[in-house]
Parts: sequence; C-alpha cells; structure tokens
Amino acid sequence: MRTRRALVGNAMMGDMQGLREIWNNGGTTLGGWVSVASPVTAEVTARAGFDYVCIDTQHGAVEYSDVVAMIPAIELGGGRPIARAPWNEPGIIGKLLDAGAHGVIIPMVNTVEEARAAVRACRYAPDGARSSGPTLVQMRTDRPYFEWAQDNVACIPMIETVQAVENIDAILEVPGIDAIYVGPSDLSITLGLGPGNHDESAAFTDALDVISAACARAGVVAGIHATGALTPDRLRRGYRMVTVTGDLQAMKVGLGAELAQARGESSGVESSMY
Repeated sequence: MRTRRALVGNAMMGDMQGLREIWNNGGTTLGGWVSVASPVTAEVTARAGFDYVCIDTQHGAVEYSDVVAMIPAIELGGGRPIARAPWNEPGIIGKLLDAGAHGVIIPMVNTVEEARAAVRACRYAPDGARSSGPTLVQMRTDRPYFEWAQDNVACIPMIETVQAVENIDAILEVPGIDAIYVGPSDLSITLGLGPGNHDESAAFTDALDVISAACARAGVVAGIHATGALTPDRLRRGYRMVTVTGDLQAMKVGLGAELAQARGESSGVESSMY
C-alpha cells in the first residue's frame, strides 16, 4: 500500500527544483496565470505543464481565502505557485508567502525605496522585515520553512511605468531582487500608447530592450506578461520568465474556437492577456 507521501507526490514543496534554482542555472521559465477563484482551474493550469502558475490577487477575482485553497491545488498538479499581490504592502505579501506562494510579483515598483520595501516584505531579518509565522506553509515542506524560504522565495517587483524604466539600473542594484516583471499594459499607458502590447511602436519595444539589457547587466531575471504568440519574441529579447497565457484568455480562445468549428466558421478570436 502506498503512503500518503507517495500519493501526493509533487504536492510537497521540496520535491521540485525551485524557480530561483532554475534561474541561477541559466534556465528559462514559462508560466500560466489564474484569475478565476477556483482550485480546480488552478490545478488544471498546473497540469498543463507550466513552470509556474501565478495567482492574480490584484486584478483577478481572487480573495485570500481562495489563495489558501489554490496554492495546494497548483502543487498537487505539479506546479510552482506564485502570486501577484494587490500592492506593495508588507501585510498581504507576508500572508501570500505564509499561504505557500514560492514568490510574489509586486505591482508598481517605481523607485529604489519601493524596491527596498518589496524586498523587506519578502525576506526575514536581517535581510528584511517579514514576520515569521508559517502556519500553513510549514506543512508542505520536509525542511524547516525558514531555511526553505531563504533559498527559494522569489521577490519579483513589477516594472510597469516610464518612471520605473528610468530608474531601472538603480532598482536592480537593490539586494534581494530575484527577477523583475514587466506589465506591458501599464507601461504602454505611461508611454501614451493606451493599454495592451504595442509592438508596432518603437517606444514600447525600445523600453522592453532597455529593461532586459539592464537585467542582464545586473544578473537579475527579466520577466514579462505575454501571450503564446509573443513569447518567442520576448525570449529573443532576453526575457527568461514569460507568462504565456491565463485561464480566462485560454477559455475565451478555446470556447470560441470550438463553437466556430461546430458552425464551420473561423473563430476570429485571438489570444490576448488584456
């Protein structure tokens, strides 16, 4: 008879290579995004084979109680759960990590001081000011969580404004940042282009290249929100953390395609993160 340990397999945090280890070894990670408050959707996304699955608590329809159920569902599906915090606020960042997130994407980090605040929220003393109380997450690792967190928790500030791009080199000098994550829609808005990706605009693509080049110089992973179609371009530009699609986007595309096929029509539905 198999033990419970054997049955849950990848649900234990120590069973898989961490994101930071992958990045430190020069690897690239492709991710999925979940905005629906459902452990079923979270598990299905993880089982698709993404390197990470991000739970969006900023713009998604997800509350903290949902996160508590979705993180183990992602781990059960063999994935690495991370979360986007609603804001650069230490209380909620700590709660997301205590729930078991392997890392936190932190919105609207525009200055050095905001980057330092993001790191403080993710790290225990002496490197930060995170409070210790891993009530939930300690159940999912065979190592003491304090040790696991020191080696594995990823601090991922978002670079998504012209101001952040102007400050990118100084932001990347802040110790404790593992990756940054570009929000193309907000970046485009601050460039005066409107929401979404604007690959037809040199101002937009130049900003992406400035960010990736700065990350390469600093030894920090460049991450970005994308689509399946845009992913090859983002990888070519040096991004090593690329979100490929999300649950709502995949549902929209898949449902539209199936209905169009049933009607003998072209779906006319394109994948988009926005």
